[in-house]
Amino acid sequence: MSTQIPSHISEESTKSNLQLNWLQPLVLLAPSGVWLLLLLILPTLLIFELSLVPGIRPGDIVNPSGFDNYIRIFDPLYLTVIQRSLFFALGTTIFCLCLGFPVAYWIAQIAPIRWRNLLLIGFVLPLWTSSLLRSYAWITILRPTGLLNSLLTSLGLPTLSILNRSPAVLVGMSYSLLPYMVLILYASLEKLDKRLLEAAADLGANPVQAFWKVTVPQTLTGIAASSFLVFITAMGDFIDPELLGGASSMTVARLIYNQFLGATQNWGFGSALSTMLVLLISVAIALLIKFGDAPKT
Repeated sequence: MSTQIPSHISEESTKSNLQLNWLQPLVLLAPSGVWLLLLLILPTLLIFELSLVPGIRPGDIVNPSGFDNYIRIFDPLYLTVIQRSLFFALGTTIFCLCLGFPVAYWIAQIAPIRWRNLLLIGFVLPLWTSSLLRSYAWITILRPTGLLNSLLTSLGLPTLSILNRSPAVLVGMSYSLLPYMVLILYASLEKLDKRLLEAAADLGANPVQAFWKVTVPQTLTGIAASSFLVFITAMGDFIDPELLGGASSMTVARLIYNQFLGATQNWGFGSALSTMLVLLISVAIALLIKFGDAPKT
């Protein structure tokens, strides 16, 4: 004898199951959502609100509108600082890509398999030390009486004076961010399909053509992801420009610091600069999300 479940009970059971299926993702995402809300979204909104406060400095006349803080960013003096920050970030990204791609390719495709994990650990080992210590190490190397010039003098070569200049900043930032570039590129190059390289060689392609036609398209996602990560991190770097660049290498991060804790305090203008930097980084992240997907064939 079969029993039939009433239709209204079946509908209620279906609705309860749908509610549970809808609530489960919310319960799982709640901890991270609260974390992002308290430590990212709310502070960003507070900074934006503070950026609308009229800029006040000792001896200044109160601006009529907080939007003057944003208008002030377009002053030629501050535009030069922004351009310098973009130059450092872009130059660091290019250097890291040019240096990191051969290293990642060698570890992923040429080095013995049993040594790959050890090589990766050895390459990222500097990240286990403080970035401040790494910058001071480069000061020891690049100063006029440092290790680099001592070596050049012993070889009979002219010495270099790059400390407290832009080249020193690029060297320090590239050294600090190169491991991130290598790690992401390694994850992409490890999945490289060698059969396509063999097919390209059979069809008459030389190594250079095979690299641009086969290797680069397959690793384009890793190149985009690593480049954007290095660029975003370099835009907010404070330690390397401060210690290695000197007064002539003012960046946006250092300018923001001066507005909050320096001699010329202006929290409204500093918050406007911070909001601009967050917006610029958000655009970079949006481009990473849009163009960072694997190419469709």
